Amino acid sequence: MIIVKNINDLREVIKRPMESNLQFFSDFEYLEDKLSLVEENLYYWNGEPISIVKDGYDNSKLNVVELFCGCGGTSLGFEMAGFNIALGVDIHLSSIDTFVFNHNNASVILGDIKRVSPKIVNDLLNRQPIDVLIAGVPCQGFSLNNRKRHIDDKRNYLYKEFIKFVRELKPRAIVLENVSGMASTGDIVKQIESEVGEASGLRISHRMLDAQDYGVPQKRRRLVFIGVGKEYFDFDSIEQTHGPYFDKPFTTVYDAIGDLPRLTSGQCSQVYDKMPETDYQRLMRDGCNTLLNHVAPKHPQETIDKIKRTPPGMPMYPKFKQRIRLSWDNLSPTQVSGGIRPQFQFGHPEDARGLTIRERCRIQSFPDSFYVAGGIVQGRVQTGNAVPPLLAKAIAIAIKGYL
Repeated sequence: MIIVKNINDLREVIKRPMESNLQFFSDFEYLEDKLSLVEENLYYWNGEPISIVKDGYDNSKLNVVELFCGCGGTSLGFEMAGFNIALGVDIHLSSIDTFVFNHNNASVILGDIKRVSPKIVNDLLNRQPIDVLIAGVPCQGFSLNNRKRHIDDKRNYLYKEFIKFVRELKPRAIVLENVSGMASTGDIVKQIESEVGEASGLRISHRMLDAQDYGVPQKRRRLVFIGVGKEYFDFDSIEQTHGPYFDKPFTTVYDAIGDLPRLTSGQCSQVYDKMPETDYQRLMRDGCNTLLNHVAPKHPQETIDKIKRTPPGMPMYPKFKQRIRLSWDNLSPTQVSGGIRPQFQFGHPEDARGLTIRERCRIQSFPDSFYVAGGIVQGRVQTGNAVPPLLAKAIAIAIKGYL
């Protein structure tokens, strides 16, 4: 493993091989038929793993390691609940860049998890005890949005890499999450519970959770596995806060982004132009004075006209029913990453454009202080793959009661 001092040194190490990747990426960026043949994001780092080592372990708090950390949505939720993030690991350069910016005391490793040694990670952490090991295992092989979805997809078995770290780090609790499609894919759920339970010595159970029940302005179902000890974790201890049976209604798209400056295609804004109107907007701002990542994608006139003609809540493209123009009064459908294609998923309810990364962050419950590196396309990848922090926070609070 290569060890560097900071994110700039990390970028310098990968600069030359990554440039050849990015040249290939730019050659194919707008050829969607060609891109369907490319399964991996070309910002993935497949060289020798690189680490930035920091003294991020905190004896005064419960410590967390996150594998497949992405930009750090789950980690952020655990931090909101009072945990400390000691280490994040991911293969995606822009995600690690974002993770470093927003978790600046944590160590990070950029690299393919199959090439990262659990023993070296344990040494890097000075063999300090880890309270929670969390992982959002890549989900393309299970995703209902994947037209090539198949039980034998090699990505379906990356949870076995997680098991290697469970054996070495011996965490007191584990959290493993994936898309809802996993539950309908063969016997994989029982297999994961059995294998992770055997490796950890913990009782593993699972439940489907929906982010909308925890204040996230999005219908987003995730399959979550939790192990906390010799007894099964009580999923009812994860406190639901929103919906028809609770004091607070579901958070709508207007509740989430209605206070953000209006933009036309290609415009940007770094300042708020109105006061927050809802509790959710106030929560997301949390004292921020500078507006980050509020840059509208630039569209050809044909696309602008198409969005303009589409009523809110309806599909913008006849062949792609999931690509809708959002409606102010409803929740957002599940936000996805879009893979490596430069397309946008949702249209703004009033402006004739796709969403900014800040609007996507709001829909995922990332606060406005959370900066996303890598530009619009890679920002879509990161926000689409992330676990909503408010959902992760609710899980973390419940797990804390067991530790």
